[in-house]
Amino acid sequence: MENNNVPKHLYFYSVGLSYKKADAEVRGQFSLDAVAKTHLLEQAKKEGIESLIVTSTCNRTEIYGFAEHPFQLIKLICDNSNGSVDAFQKVGFVYKNQEAINHMFRVGTGLDSQILGDFEIISQIKTSFTHSKSMGLANAFLERLVNAVIQASKKIKNETEISSGATSVSFASVQYIIKNVEDIGNKNILLFGTGKIGRNTCENLVKHTKNEHITLINRTKDKAEKLAGKLNLIVKDYSELHLELQKADVVVVATGAQNPTVDKAILNLKKPLLILDLSIPKNVNENVEELEGVTLIHMDYLSQLTDETLENRKLHIPAAEAIIEEVKEEFITWTKGRKFAPTINALKEKLNAIKNSELDFQSRKIADFNEEQAEIISNRIIQKITTHFANHLKDDDTMVDESIEWIEKVFKIKAS
Repeated sequence: MENNNVPKHLYFYSVGLSYKKADAEVRGQFSLDAVAKTHLLEQAKKEGIESLIVTSTCNRTEIYGFAEHPFQLIKLICDNSNGSVDAFQKVGFVYKNQEAINHMFRVGTGLDSQILGDFEIISQIKTSFTHSKSMGLANAFLERLVNAVIQASKKIKNETEISSGATSVSFASVQYIIKNVEDIGNKNILLFGTGKIGRNTCENLVKHTKNEHITLINRTKDKAEKLAGKLNLIVKDYSELHLELQKADVVVVATGAQNPTVDKAILNLKKPLLILDLSIPKNVNENVEELEGVTLIHMDYLSQLTDETLENRKLHIPAAEAIIEEVKEEFITWTKGRKFAPTINALKEKLNAIKNSELDFQSRKIADFNEEQAEIISNRIIQKITTHFANHLKDDDTMVDESIEWIEKVFKIKAS
């Protein structure tokens, strides 16, 4: 794909990093919270970038947008996170034009997720687009692309079984706990953080362990109370975290804090403790492993746990890819039409101007000139000519940019 109906020096890029090359610690350095995302968009606007969206999850931080050079977008990520350009160059990726479109489809449909078929990212993409649009940073191309990815995601979810069976980081966490902690139904479990992963983990814990000793702590207590009310669990104040850590046999940390909130200094242990850190950036300092009896497991390890469910999901990849190709083809057809439509309209105007001039000349030169019939005939000829040009530009083998340039040069027109 060439750059579609945007100034010719702009290209559509996807830049970022993901679990594929960046470990949890590095992803944490490039993580963007809600405030950082807003600052990034404001900076983009000041720097003249007209259209982009930014996503940041536990598995990836990415920008999709238009720029003259990808470094403009990489700089936005680095300026608004704790990541550096040097670190990005080691683990980051840059996709341009068609490759960038392909990447967004794979990400948004769960084919690029750390756990195959995990559709959490599509809601992030929707939210990111809404955010950008509210700030005047989403053009028609980006809106159409995001809608196409959402359409493909829904279709794959409804028409394939790529997301069938229970598997996610939260589910893998609970399976790990069940397999590695004896008599889990009678152990004290502490869940610190009640964001999406925390909520899902909590629901899975209640469902699969039948445990009645689960305590919730969240910086914002009312969020924990809402979840506890649904599941009939205990809620404690954030100020009691260090006391609850002493009582716990298992701790699940799933907060959105930018710095570690649990370290060995606040652990005063009298028994073994299993800690699962499901946060990006990491919220448990690795120094806890210096304490005897502490086992620390991070979400990257849990994401590698595969079972039959994931193997079964892989069988549905071809069907999912076929749906992506179908929706993507519709999108590419739209971008091509949108790209050459101004040139075809300008050509039509030019031919009409030639026609009007010639009809005016002939009406003064020829007696009894039938202007009405001449108008009908010449309009049909113009329609046939412009249709020929449009069909040429629609052809998959056509070099669209070169053809548009040629048409504009020959007919001395400039598309608006």
